[in-house]
Parts: sequence; C-alpha cells; structure tokens
Amino acid sequence: MQKIKSLMARQGLKSPQESITDLSPVENLRIPSKEELRELREQPMDPLAEQEIIESIEEVYFSNDSFDMVQHELEKLPAELNLLELEEYKERLKKQQAAVSKKVADLILEKQPSYVKELERVTALQTNLQLAAVICTNARRQLSVSKEGFTEASLGLLANQRRRQLLTGLLKSLRTIKTLQRTDVRLSEMLEEEDYPGAIQLCLECQKAASTFKHYSCISELNSKLQDTLEQIEEQLDVALSKTCKHFDVAHYTKVQLAYTLLGKTQTAMDQLHMHFTQAIHNTVFQVVLGYVELCAGNADTKFQKMQYKDLCTHITLDSYIPCLTDLCKALWEVMLSYHRTIQWHEEQDQQASTPTADESDDLVVDRSYVKKKLEHGLTRIWQDVQLKVKAYILGTDMSNFKYDDFIVVLDVISRLMQVGVEFCGSKSEVLQESIKRQSVNYFKNYHRARLEELRMFLENETWELCPVKSNFNISQLHEFKFMDHCRSPSLSPSRQGASILILGELSLFQQYLQDGNPFEMHFEQKEEEAEDVLASNGYESDELEKSAYQDYDSDSDVPEELKQDFVDEQTGDVPLKSVSRETIRSKKRSDYNLNKTDAPILTNTTLNVIRLVGKYMQMMNILKPIAFDVIHCVSQLFDYYLFAVYTFFGRNDMYESSGLGLISSRLRTTLNRIQESLIDMESGGESAGLHIPTEEKKEKVPSPHLSQMVVLTNGGTLYGLAQRVVATESLVFLAEQFEALQSQLDTMMPAAKKPFLQQFYSQTVSTASELRKPIYWIVAAKAIDYEQMLLLMSGVKWDIREIMSQHNIYVDVLLQEFEMFNQRLAEVSRHVRIPLPVSNVLWEHCIRLANRTLVEGYANVKKCSNEGRALMQLDFQQFLMKLEKLTDLRPVPDKEFVETYIKAYYLTENDMEQFIKNHREYSMKQLANLVNVCLGSHINKKARQKLLAAIDDIDRPKR
Repeated sequence: MQKIKSLMARQGLKSPQESITDLSPVENLRIPSKEELRELREQPMDPLAEQEIIESIEEVYFSNDSFDMVQHELEKLPAELNLLELEEYKERLKKQQAAVSKKVADLILEKQPSYVKELERVTALQTNLQLAAVICTNARRQLSVSKEGFTEASLGLLANQRRRQLLTGLLKSLRTIKTLQRTDVRLSEMLEEEDYPGAIQLCLECQKAASTFKHYSCISELNSKLQDTLEQIEEQLDVALSKTCKHFDVAHYTKVQLAYTLLGKTQTAMDQLHMHFTQAIHNTVFQVVLGYVELCAGNADTKFQKMQYKDLCTHITLDSYIPCLTDLCKALWEVMLSYHRTIQWHEEQDQQASTPTADESDDLVVDRSYVKKKLEHGLTRIWQDVQLKVKAYILGTDMSNFKYDDFIVVLDVISRLMQVGVEFCGSKSEVLQESIKRQSVNYFKNYHRARLEELRMFLENETWELCPVKSNFNISQLHEFKFMDHCRSPSLSPSRQGASILILGELSLFQQYLQDGNPFEMHFEQKEEEAEDVLASNGYESDELEKSAYQDYDSDSDVPEELKQDFVDEQTGDVPLKSVSRETIRSKKRSDYNLNKTDAPILTNTTLNVIRLVGKYMQMMNILKPIAFDVIHCVSQLFDYYLFAVYTFFGRNDMYESSGLGLISSRLRTTLNRIQESLIDMESGGESAGLHIPTEEKKEKVPSPHLSQMVVLTNGGTLYGLAQRVVATESLVFLAEQFEALQSQLDTMMPAAKKPFLQQFYSQTVSTASELRKPIYWIVAAKAIDYEQMLLLMSGVKWDIREIMSQHNIYVDVLLQEFEMFNQRLAEVSRHVRIPLPVSNVLWEHCIRLANRTLVEGYANVKKCSNEGRALMQLDFQQFLMKLEKLTDLRPVPDKEFVETYIKAYYLTENDMEQFIKNHREYSMKQLANLVNVCLGSHINKKARQKLLAAIDDIDRPKR
C-alpha cells in the first residue's frame, strides 16, 4: 500500500478527492449537459439490478463530505496484491459509480423544469430591486427640497403652543398637590373628633389623587405619608374598637364598624374584636384581684403586679374574698353585656339589610355571614374564658373555714353567674360546676363534721325541757327555710303561682339590666332580716290562754276540734260521719293530758337546731345541685344521730326480750344496728381507739352521746323522768314529721340515680321514729306500778274454796289504787309537759298489759284451786276491768283475752287441754304446767297429767 502511494507521489498524480477540490466552483458544480444525461439514460440497465448495485455500496460512502474514499479503498487492499482481484474490484466500483451517476442524472433531468422556473424568478427579483433603489434615491432628493422649504419660525410657534399647554396642566397638578399637602391638618382634626369614617374617606380620596401624580418625586413622599396616616388611623380605630368591650356605645360602635367597612376590613375587625374581648377579660379580672390584694397587703413590699393571675388569687384574704368575688363578677358582667349588645347591634343591621338589593355586592353578603358565625362562636369562647378566670379565683382559696352564711353567699354568687352563662350562650357551666363542687364537698365535709360534734355536745348538755313555740309553728317560719319561698309560694294557688312565675320569667337578666344595674349588686347590699316570731311566752300563746289553762276541765270550748271527733283514723285522718257524745269528748280529754294548753309542737332547743341545720343543708343543695346526694346523706346522719341518742338515753333496756311484748320491731332494730355500725364510734376514748378502724372511716363516725347528769330518770315522783322522756320522744316524732313534709322537696333535689337511697331512708328510718315510743314508755310503765306487791298479795289468797264468793279480793283494790296513783302522777306531769293522746295510750297500754300478765303469773302460782276459786278469779278480773274502764278510755282493754282465756282453761277436758297447750304458746311453760297440775284430781287423772306435761315439754324443747 505504501509503495503505491509513494509511486503516485513521484508521478505527480492526485487522489480523486484532491482532484475534485482543485476544480473551480463552476467546474465542481457543473451540471451535465442534456446529451450527457441522455447518454447516461440510454445505457440499458435493469432497474432491479441497478438498485441492487446501489444497495451494495458501502454505507460509509454516504456518511459525510469529508470522507476520503481513496484512503478508504487503499486501506482495504490486502497485504498481498492480486491483479485479477484488483481488476474485478475495479470493475465492480465502476459499475457502482455508473449506477450512481445514472441515478443522479435521472434525478437532475426530473427536476430540470423546476430549476429553470426558479432561476427566472431570481432574475425578476434582481430587476425589481434595481427599480426600488432608483425610487429611494428620488425620495431622498425630494425630502431635502421640502426641508429647505419650511422656515424655523413656523416650527418654533408650534413648539411654544405645545409648551403652553404642558405648563397649564402642570399648574393644575401643582394646585392639587398643594391641596394634598394640607390634608394632614384636616385628618388630625377628624381623628380628634373620632370621625373615623370621614378621616378614612378623605385619606382614601387623597391616595387615589396621589396615584394620578405619582410621577412627581414629591408625590411619592406624600403617598408614603398618607399610607402612614392610614395606618395611624387603623391603630386609633383598633383602640376605639377595644373600648367597646367594657362600655358599649351604639353611636361609637356604629362609627367604628362604618370605618372598617370603608377600609374593606370587616372580617379583620371582627377578629380584632374577639381578641380585645379576651384581653379585656384578662385585664379586668387581674386589676380587680390586684386591687384587693394590694389593699389587704398594705405597705408590704411585694411585687404583686408581676405575678400570674392564678398565683395572685391565692393572696386574697378571707375578709375580702366575697367583696372581691362580687366585684369580679360585676366586671365580667359588664364585658359579657357589651358582647351581648354587640350581637344585638349586628342582628339589627342584618334585619335592616334582610332584603338584598341589586347594588349589594357578594363581598358584603360574605362579610355579614362571616361576622354572624364569628359572633356565635365567640359566645362559647368568651364564656369559657370567664369560667376559667372565676375557677382560678374559686380554687385559689381554701373555703373550709368559711362561715356558713359567707359560703352560701359565695354559692349564690356563683349560681347567679351560672344563670348568666345559661342566658349568655346556653352553657351548663361544667367548669364552674366542677370547681365549686370541689370546694363545696371539701367545705361541707368539714362543716358537717363540726355540726355533728356540735349536735353531740347539745345532746349531752340537753336537759330535755320543752322549748316553748307557738301552736302555729312551722319550719317555713325559720330563716333557714326562707329560700323555699322562691321555689314555691304557699300563699298562691298552683295556677296563680304558675302565672306569676311566667310573668317573672319573661325577662332575662340581660333584658333586666340592659341599660343600667348589675345582677350581682344584690349580694353586696346588706338586707335587714325579718325577726323570727316562733317562740311563745311561758309555753302559752297569750296571757288569756294561760289563765284558761286551769279552768273548768269539762268546758267544750277548750277541747281541740280533733278531740271532739268520735274517732279519727290515724292512718288516713278520716272522720266518720257520726254524732259525737259528750261522754266521748270527756273520755278523750282524760286521755290527752294537755290541761287545755294549745297543741303546740313538743320540741327542744336541740330539735330546733337540727331543723335549722336541715334548712341550711337544703339551702346549699338548692344552690348547688351536683353535691345534693352528699348533702342529703349528711341530712340523714343528723336524723340518725338524734334518733340513736334518744334511744340510747331513754329506751335502751335489757328487759325487752324477756317481756315477750315485742317492743322493738325488726325494722327498728335493723335501723339502730345500721346507725351504730355506720355512724357511732363505739371505741372513742378507749385505749384501743383507732387501732382497728381506718382513719378515714373513723373521721366519718361520732362518739356515742351520754345523757346529761342533770336529767334524773330514777325518781318515782316524776314517773321516772316521764316529762323528759315525752319531750325527747315526741320531739323526735315531730322531727320525723318535718322530714316527711320535706320529702317532696328533697326528692326534687335528689339525682335520679340516688333516689332509692332517699326512699330507703324514709321507709326504714324516718318512719320508725314513732316506734321508739313503745320501748321508751315501757320502762315507765314497768316501774310506775308495783307489780311485785300484787304477786305477794295474790299468793296469800286461798283459791280452793267450796262456796261462791260475792266479794272480790283485796289485791284488786290495791292494784286499782296503783293505777289511780299513776293517773294522778300522769296528770301532774302533764301540768309541765303536754302528753299527747298517742303517748297516753301507749303508757296505759303498757301498764294494763303488765298488770294482766302479772295477774296470769299470780294465777299460775296457785297450788290448789277449786271451781269456786276459778269463779273468784273471774270476779276479781271483772272488778278490775270495770274500775279500770273508768280510768282510761283505751278500748279494747289490752290483753283482756290473755287473762280470761287462762282462767277459762281450768274447765277444759283432757283433749281440749292438749289442743289448748298446742295453740296458746303465748303462755310460759310454767303457766301451762301449773294449769295442768291444778286441774289434777278434779277432771284430769295422773296419766293424762303426764301426757299433757310431755306435750308442754315437747313445745319447750325447740326453744332450748
């Protein structure tokens, strides 16, 4: 390869590529002549073969113009050259060249007409360009002539006229600028006059005018100054908006809202307003509390102003707590009233714009909708802020040592505030309720504990003397129950009462105090309390009644109406339609040892104190419903402790069970056991006190009370303290009656889930008060009559007589004398304390029962008895009944059948006697055995006796 290149170089030959580059452009781009083209086209060649030859050309030949085909072909030569192969390869290349040339010639001939046509267009373009050059030359020459034709004077005149017009416009602009410069003074005057809408309107007009002349440098400064003035107006407007939070003024607020409307910032104004209300609440409460704290601290060098509000509340003293709370609520009321009036203002504006006009834009509708929603949401938010501030104040002080009246005032103020919350946004004030509930529970536990200790002290120092009250005494006359008059008016009928409540209920607090006044001012004013008029002088309503107390006992005019009635059903109070005899009236008067005193309630000072406590507790429940159950539970403990004390002092006796009279019912025993287990600290004062009872449980219990040493219950002359027993027992019954009267009121205060507790308290505790009469008065009846003497007298009587006697035995007269003496003592006691009919009935019933059982016991001690002796027994008992019925009107005589049946059993046959033993288990084994032994020999043989004694033993065996 190198040899060929060197040989070509020596001969001066060039490569085809180099030969082409040496040609001139004309020669290089020479178009073949028609003959050459025809010659090429006339060469016969198969199109397919021609196409195959073209396709056989290497791709590299079509790559680019810089391709060196000679170099390429030389590089392809093999190292060993073969002439024949070279010749063949050369022929192939020639064929390829010929095919390509022929193809090119065909394409050239095909495009020849287009080429000729385009060449003609180029020639025509050249001609047009030459013509245009000639026209331009002529135009320039003519312009030069025109320039020389116009004079400088004419053009100067036109220039001066134009300058004059410009200067006239400039003068007008300068005058406008001068006016704009002077608007600052007017804007300041408007702001001082609080004419915010006018100031904004003027400022906006100035800004619009300034934008027209913004190309002047002085105007750019004025524009920035106007912008600063507008921002200053907005700041003053914001301050004016904040003033409405404490003292709402319609005219002032209208100006502010109109100004914000001109600024197009209605929504922003509403956002700012709510922020100011929040800030106003915080600032108001802080300043009120800070004022009281600094006032109470005096000259103490304490930086209270830097304290947080919550910490500041802990420095309020007890003396200033209520005045501060009142002022706090007053200030918060002013803020909420301003918000309420703000909402009213917007509602009135919405009503005026309720009929949309064509001129009203969508933006105004959107703004009103936004404001309405924002105000509605703001109600809850503002009330929540108020609650949190008052909560921090409530919980900042320990109220456990407050006086009761002071704590009630606090509850009343908070209750009024919660009422404001209901009317303000319909809130249940859960935050306030929870905080005041925490304080109330804490306060009430300490208060109730102290009251129970106080009650124990009263009971231990109580001499059980009658507290003289008027006959028309009612708990509603006590100050502690005055709050119930607000709930229901006794003087109004239900329909009139409902109508009056409706009239009073028409105006809400916001309507009542819309213009002036404050709902919390009532708590700050000292009201004069009405004096209670419940006590009577010397136990009588008047001197005339006192004089008539010892007048003729048979006077019908002095007999209470209920005693003139023949019979009164104690369960229903119904009176039969029957004429009343004078004898019945007299018998009634004998039973009720009131000596014509008016039927004033029997109660003691301690009873009155308990009733007052109940009133205070109910007052607390009425104000604070969430702790109603805790309070009612404590109310029940007051009654429980009073009942337990009366039982412990006057009714506890170990002889109840042996009497067989069933003096204490199972319900009463269950109640007493419950009270002792849950309320009474039986180990108090002992060495082991507190070892077995948890501290918290021990706190809930009270030591058992002890009877005062001044009360003597062992003197027979006073019927063993009957007067004190009557006062104690009947005061408990009176207390139970008052609880019964309050049941409906307590039921309305009680949560629904806890009402079963209240029902159980009434059914199992309150209703058992009257049942204490039996065990308490039984002790008097057991000691008032000497039953042992009667047994001794009966044991000396001979019963195995053989003739019928017409004279009764002496023991009957002795027993009747005892009853007469008892009746006299009863009358003597009644001179000091009225003995109600139920009490006298219980006393007589106990005495008669004990006497009848003593008679049976005396008859059971008889060793020998004949039929005549049994008849004498019947005579004695009939004599006793006849005389006894003159002393008491108690009918039927208690246990009359108990004696008569025992006497008549003497006549029974063997079979009847056995049946009698099985059916009459109210008799003791001794009494039944004596009955069998006495009958031996008369109509019962020994075998029958053994059988009957065995039957008695069978009855007695299960008991053992």
